[in-house]
Amino acid sequence: MIVVSDTSPLTALFTVGAADILPRLFCEVVIPEAVRDELLRGHAALPAWLRVEAVKNSAEVRRFAQSVDAGEAEAIELAKELHAARLLIDERKGRRLAAREGVPVIGLLGVVLLAKRNGLIPSARTLLQKLDRDAGMYLADELREQALKSVGE
Repeated sequence: MIVVSDTSPLTALFTVGAADILPRLFCEVVIPEAVRDELLRGHAALPAWLRVEAVKNSAEVRRFAQSVDAGEAEAIELAKELHAARLLIDERKGRRLAAREGVPVIGLLGVVLLAKRNGLIPSARTLLQKLDRDAGMYLADELREQALKSVGE
């Protein structure tokens, strides 16, 4: 299963030291060049499991870039081109655009819950707390509690 990722979910997972759950959840984690460039502004190197791929249809990227940033635009188009199982993205505008384009999305919360369901992390609550405290991932209390309840926490 291929997942294409935008920058912010990866940055958050790198910040809390939990990015290694991605290759354990998905067969391939792919990013477009714009996301790679954004990530390298804040990280000296990227993990070997993260594959970078160029987007082929630059006209679609330009169209998407009218409403979202360059990384999101390329990630949406790359997910379409690769027929990715999911696009990992958290920004609301990007998620809406991806959905309009027929690209299935998953957010960071979904990844945490999936990791818990697959036994890759001992506690979704603990990881969500770290993401909130260290990476600035905000979730409304009601949403967080409902999500945690869905995985038995």
